[in-house]
Amino acid sequence: MVAFFQRLFKKKDENFRVTVIFLFVVFLFVAVLMKFFLLQILYYEKFAKKADSQRQLSSSVEPERGKIFLVDRFNKSFELATNGKEYEVFAIPKEIENKEEFARLVSELLEVDYDVILKRISKKDDPYEPVKSKVSEEDKLKLDALNLKGLGFKETVTRVYPQGSLASHVSGFLSKKNDNGVGQYGIEEYFNKELSGKPGFFSGEKDTFKFALASKEVKKYSAINGSYVFLSLDPNVQFKIEDELKAAVEKWEAESGSVIVMDPKTGRILGMANYPNFDPNKYYEQKDISVFQNKAVSSQYEPGSIFKPITMAIGIDVGAVTPKTVYEDKGYVSLSGYTIRNYDGKARGEKNMTEVLEESLNTGTVFVVSKIDKDVYLDYVKNFGFGEKTNIDLPAEAKGNIKNLYSKRDINFATASFGQGIAVTPIQIVSAISAIANGGVLMRPHVVDQIFHADGSKEYTKPQKIRRVVSEDTAKKVQTMLVSVVENGFDKAKIPGYFVAGKTGTAQIPNYGKKGYSEDTIHSFVGFAPAYDAKFTVLIKLEKPKGVRFASQSLLDPFKNIMKFLLNYYEVPPDYQ
Repeated sequence: MVAFFQRLFKKKDENFRVTVIFLFVVFLFVAVLMKFFLLQILYYEKFAKKADSQRQLSSSVEPERGKIFLVDRFNKSFELATNGKEYEVFAIPKEIENKEEFARLVSELLEVDYDVILKRISKKDDPYEPVKSKVSEEDKLKLDALNLKGLGFKETVTRVYPQGSLASHVSGFLSKKNDNGVGQYGIEEYFNKELSGKPGFFSGEKDTFKFALASKEVKKYSAINGSYVFLSLDPNVQFKIEDELKAAVEKWEAESGSVIVMDPKTGRILGMANYPNFDPNKYYEQKDISVFQNKAVSSQYEPGSIFKPITMAIGIDVGAVTPKTVYEDKGYVSLSGYTIRNYDGKARGEKNMTEVLEESLNTGTVFVVSKIDKDVYLDYVKNFGFGEKTNIDLPAEAKGNIKNLYSKRDINFATASFGQGIAVTPIQIVSAISAIANGGVLMRPHVVDQIFHADGSKEYTKPQKIRRVVSEDTAKKVQTMLVSVVENGFDKAKIPGYFVAGKTGTAQIPNYGKKGYSEDTIHSFVGFAPAYDAKFTVLIKLEKPKGVRFASQSLLDPFKNIMKFLLNYYEVPPDYQ
């Protein structure tokens, strides 16, 4: 049997081999067809894109970020934010000949721990070790002079703030959230799009050595650099208000403070400061990010007695009172089961409305608001800009809180009349008082004067009238009343040769989440001069000062110093000799 099959296979051996070879060839042919099908039909788009990418040469061209400038009264500009170079320093350990000497020299110059450097560069055949980032061009040149083998540099563009902490809450800073950075806080955030510009693009085909093929079509779109932003802030004014604010905060051990200087006729902000401040060049060193908050526009607080001129202006404008209207001051007012007292609890007998402001009598403004229809009073408060944003060109503006007035409760209107139970922002109160200084017209505040675009076009900020809030006659009467406040009560705020208008406010801070008020206070002073043709409105605010009870004790000196500087610096002629 075995022999039979052996003979059978021998006979068919030749045919069998032919069959196997034929089937193998057919299999290869089908496999090649399947491969062509997959490459040219099923996965065509995928592999076509991959092929294109391998021969395509493309790159993004980053624009230069726009600069921010301060401009003084003589039209001289100063860079507040610009661009510079910094370097990442690294070592190439395998190229270093004397590691101990290398570590010593670099450690001394860059102030990096010697042992840390030595440990990093001691790794055998190591091609790269970081040493320090954010190294200045000056230090880079010093390192270059050492001629150290195995030392390398990587250049990066960085945002530089030449004035340090000056106007830091207005400028904001550029954070490293991505390769190009993102503007955060202040102008850097509000105008981030304009400052960033638009990236350019280059595309073409490359050869096997990755060089562009001149014979192929090349597309190139130039980068559009960021716009230049020119602020209304005067650097000399800014220096002055920051010095005065810092001195006041430190003298009275306050938690913080703010100053705003505004031109009441145009809404231009000539100076805006908060303390504590920060250096935007080193923003990453700040552990408490609340220091970045521009409290001049974003903090809400009960204003206290600096709100009394607003109530008085409303009362005069609707005809409820005149500056000479008299009422009986008993030292307190009982209302809806509550008792409202003067700041010292004392009764003063018959007093007119001017004396109400001079002596800051709570009972006097309660008397005024009691004679005004609630809906009318609320409308006036809203027209003055409270309860809504001023739309200043800065981010994170708060709108305040006047919701208590919507309740129509007598007690809420009574306390609001002297600045309690409602919340305002510093920029709102300085704008509202500026409306009185400006003959009754409310202006939109702004910190940007001009924007210069890369294409040569320019944008100018024009003074923007929001609305008339009181008549010109009413404004003049309140101006005179506020001059009397300074003349008859605040000798320290007087400036020889000028009529100065002003009002203090000492507001208790509410126990948030609880009833009543804490022992802590907020001191404010707001004033304008020359009173009858105002060029400047100044607001100063201190949070939680210690060792001083009233704003009349803490803020008159810095207010006078700032206002006197402004009048001299801008060469404003005196009102009288």
